[in-house]
Amino acid sequence: MAIGEVDVKQAESEVTLRRMTLRDVDHVLLVERRSFTAPWSRQAFMTELLDNQFARYIVAEHAGRIVGYAGIWLIVDEGHVTNIAVDPDYRGQHLGEMMLRMLMAICVRNGGRRITLEVRVTNDVAQNLYRKLGFAGAGVRKGYYTDNREDALIMWADLPPAETLPPAETLL
Repeated sequence: MAIGEVDVKQAESEVTLRRMTLRDVDHVLLVERRSFTAPWSRQAFMTELLDNQFARYIVAEHAGRIVGYAGIWLIVDEGHVTNIAVDPDYRGQHLGEMMLRMLMAICVRNGGRRITLEVRVTNDVAQNLYRKLGFAGAGVRKGYYTDNREDALIMWADLPPAETLPPAETLL
């Protein structure tokens, strides 16, 4: 195994999900900058954590390192996924799926019935994950992404029963 590579089975079994805290923001920003061409600012994350009563954010942690994060807005009976990112060194290990399933669980446990998100029309990997978890395309937002004016595919899913989702009580 080369320097920087991660043993997939070992990492997956040792990753924990927990609620994002203010202390995590600088580490989340590292994942954010490695993942997106138009990353969110530190202030954007601070505002989400401190001022947005609808927002819930989680981090994926491996060996003390933040290796992914995800966020959702809980609005009435819907969840709106704001972002999901996995550090490039940890991709391909189902961490995005693990975090999205947890967002779905958080949503259900807060009375959610449906969940939505936007994804780049060219991001086939993410779209395949979302379809695997029951999302379907429902429209397009033209020029949605500010970095290159790429369109976003709007996807929706009905949320599954709580008993089919991971426990989320400690993350609510």
